[in-house]
Amino acid sequence: MLLLAAIGLVLPAAFQAAAGATEQGLGKLSVAISVVLLVVYLLYLVFVLITHSALFSGPYHEERSDKEGSVGRAALVLAAATAAIAWISEIMVGAIEPTAHEFGLSNVFVGVFVVAILGNAAEHATAIAAAIKDRMDLSLSIAIGSSVQVALFVAPVLVFTSLFLGPKTMDLAFPAGLVLMVLLSAIITAQVAGDGRSDWLKGVQLLAVYLIFGLAFFFLPGTQTHQ
Repeated sequence: MLLLAAIGLVLPAAFQAAAGATEQGLGKLSVAISVVLLVVYLLYLVFVLITHSALFSGPYHEERSDKEGSVGRAALVLAAATAAIAWISEIMVGAIEPTAHEFGLSNVFVGVFVVAILGNAAEHATAIAAAIKDRMDLSLSIAIGSSVQVALFVAPVLVFTSLFLGPKTMDLAFPAGLVLMVLLSAIITAQVAGDGRSDWLKGVQLLAVYLIFGLAFFFLPGTQTHQ
C-alpha cells in the first residue's frame, strides 16, 4: 500500500519532467490520480476494518465486550479530539515561525520535520508504547498507517480543496528532492517490514535514515533563514 502511495505522488513529477506537461495538463493529471488514491484509501479502510479486520488484530486480540462503548461514543470522542488538535495546531503554527527564525531554521526544515514531529506526537508515543510492550505489529501498523493516510487521503483532499479555495489549483508534482525521499522511504519501509522480524539494529538503521533526511533538509542550499 505504501509503494502504491509513493507511485501516486512520484508519477506527476516524473510526467512533468519527461513530457514537459503544461500547468493545465498537470492539474488534470493530479485530480485524476487523486480520485484513484481516494478510492483506494476507502477500499483500504473497508479491508482493514470490515472484510479482513482479523488480520490486523494481532496475537493479543480479545473479543470486545459490550462495556467498551458504542461506535457512536467513539466517533464523538474522535470528533472532539480532532477539533481540539486542530485548535492547538493553529496555536503551534503561529508560535513556531518566530521561534524558527530565532534559531535560524529554514521553513522547509520546520515544515517537514519540526511540525511533522510535533503534529504526530500522539501517534509516535502510541507506537513507542506498543513497541515497548513487544507489540511490533501494532507499532509498525501505526507508523505505516499514518504515512498511508497522508499519501492516499490528505494529499488528494488538498488537491480537491484547492479547486475551490486558493489562488491556484494544487498539483502533485513535488520537487525532485522530495519525490526521491518519498520513493526511498517507501522502499526502505518495504525492506524492513518484508521479513516480518524486528531487532534493535533495524531500529538504529531507521533512525539513521531519518537523521540523514533531516540533515539534507537542514543544509539545503538557499533555504536557511537569516536574521
